[in-house]
Amino acid sequence: MIGLIFGARQTFEVPCTVELQNTAEFMQANVSLEGIEVETGDTVLVHDAPTSVPFGEHRIFQRTATVTRANAMDRFLTKISAYLELTELYETGFDADMFGGTPAARRGT
Repeated sequence: MIGLIFGARQTFEVPCTVELQNTAEFMQANVSLEGIEVETGDTVLVHDAPTSVPFGEHRIFQRTATVTRANAMDRFLTKISAYLELTELYETGFDADMFGGTPAARRGT
């Protein structure tokens, strides 16, 4: 049981497709792994990954990626970390004084 929670991470290589686009409409990069789904806490390292394409171009590259599967503890910690980072957004507030007070105060009434 302990081995499942804190066990060694499984690492393997898979082929992948890297798509880069740098046009007036889009600036994007996508990686598609062939035959697997990435899960919470997993890490992916694309080998010899291209980093840019000239403006106006859209290119597709075939590469190899190393996937490291997270163990149960890694998955749990990743989910907790993501939840806590999301709740930081809830704490955003606005102070009326930051924007010059209330509308009535700005009018002088």
